[in-house]
Amino acid sequence: MAKKSKRYQEAASKIDRLKHYSVQEAVELAKETNIANFDASVEVAFRLGIDTRKNDQQIRGAVVLPNGTGKSQRVLVFAKGEKATEAEAAGADFVGEGEYVEKIQQGWFDFDVVVATPDMMGEVGKLGRVLGPKGLMPNPKTGTVTMDVKKAVEEIKAGKVEYRAEKSGIVHASIGKTSFDTDKLVENFKTLQDVLTKAKPASAKGTYFKSVAITTTMGPGVKIDTSSFKLS
Repeated sequence: MAKKSKRYQEAASKIDRLKHYSVQEAVELAKETNIANFDASVEVAFRLGIDTRKNDQQIRGAVVLPNGTGKSQRVLVFAKGEKATEAEAAGADFVGEGEYVEKIQQGWFDFDVVVATPDMMGEVGKLGRVLGPKGLMPNPKTGTVTMDVKKAVEEIKAGKVEYRAEKSGIVHASIGKTSFDTDKLVENFKTLQDVLTKAKPASAKGTYFKSVAITTTMGPGVKIDTSSFKLS
């Protein structure tokens, strides 16, 4: 295991490793113990009591955070005709058809999110082996395969984040930057938590929120007390 820097160790010493903090306290501590010399992302990890091997316990979706993520997302839209015009008007960075399939096949990846109209999925499907492993393949569950490209682009630009439970049942997501006010980060956190609460599979048994932690890009993790989380 790589040795942690002195700066990291000093930051970590401010956190009680045995304590589980309230969301507000955890956010404040994460910001205080940020050691990056840039506006670092604030990230959360929810370890859920689900079995992702079962189809009905695979959690995936997207949510628009009320205060955005602080990151400008470059959006590529596969659409044609009127829908292409709508995407451009909504602020998409790249809009096109087959020409972008070829560019990506040649190694171009100057985008963060891909949106496609259903009629373009035949073309986009050719990129499955390339986009899939990078988590960039459009999907109806995340609202990125849609005829309403205007709404999709506007939501992504406004701070929409995708979430997906990994094999171990962990959902990772960014909820903003260290420059955000604590209250805004807390609001973003609770918005994501509410969405995951509503996404709880009916077949999932036992404790749902097994553990939750918050951290900055290079900082130490802070454990969150989940006892106040209510399941609807």
